Amino acid sequence: METLKILIPTDFSVQSEFAYLMVKKLEEKINTEIHFLHVLAVPDTVTMDSVGNISTCGEIDVAYVEKQKEIAERKLANLKTLYGSAINTHLLLGKTTDAIVDFAQSEKMDLVVMGTKGAWGLKEKISGTATQMVARKSTIPVLSLMCDRSDLTINHLLLVHDFSKPTAENLALMHKILKAFNPTLHLLQIVSGEIAEIKAAIELNMQQFANLNSINKFECHIINDKDVENGVIHFNQMTNMDMICIGTHGKGGMLHQSATEKLINHLFKPIISFHLK
Repeated sequence: METLKILIPTDFSVQSEFAYLMVKKLEEKINTEIHFLHVLAVPDTVTMDSVGNISTCGEIDVAYVEKQKEIAERKLANLKTLYGSAINTHLLLGKTTDAIVDFAQSEKMDLVVMGTKGAWGLKEKISGTATQMVARKSTIPVLSLMCDRSDLTINHLLLVHDFSKPTAENLALMHKILKAFNPTLHLLQIVSGEIAEIKAAIELNMQQFANLNSINKFECHIINDKDVENGVIHFNQMTNMDMICIGTHGKGGMLHQSATEKLINHLFKPIISFHLK
């Protein structure tokens, strides 16, 4: 059986616990290697050497940072008490989202799992969430969730995509989930305008996409809605998917509203985001 190397960034909140419970759900069918990472958010002037010594050339009190480091180390040690000695724990200093993305890449993680409180309105436009930012920057797939999904059954997996130009995508993680849980994969494209005139062409593109990506067990769906976010929400209300996969081009912010990031912030379903080629 294959092993998933999974990173759970933790701030020791209940959202981090939700992330761990989600990983345990995956562990029912897939071997996992679990890594918890806590990042002490400090300026670039604060550094930590290979043995854990803190130094700074700025105005920040070294003693204060050392105290925060000790507190974090105790909390990480407590995770081993709670979840078992098999888990791995890591402590880094730096900018939270960058440290998570860089660590996941350097350690060759297969998946980053993050709980999120979500974000709406002005907060979403200005700062978003750490999970949203990691999903934007990370080349490693990110599984996000807002609540406890320990009772989840993975029977229906939704892949939201624009199938107008079928190509082979990096769907290695999705294939591992398909192999382990054997769910029905639902291919969904959201369009604006009359569906009847374009339905046959889109379904042909979906078939070509499935062939290019070695997908065998799937159903095709096309719905009309004003945008991707609303389309996914309305489709899920009609069909109740268990988990959602959606690609991102890694763009976002005030000038570019990413449908993937909106769904991460708004939808109460586990969402796997992955970078498109």
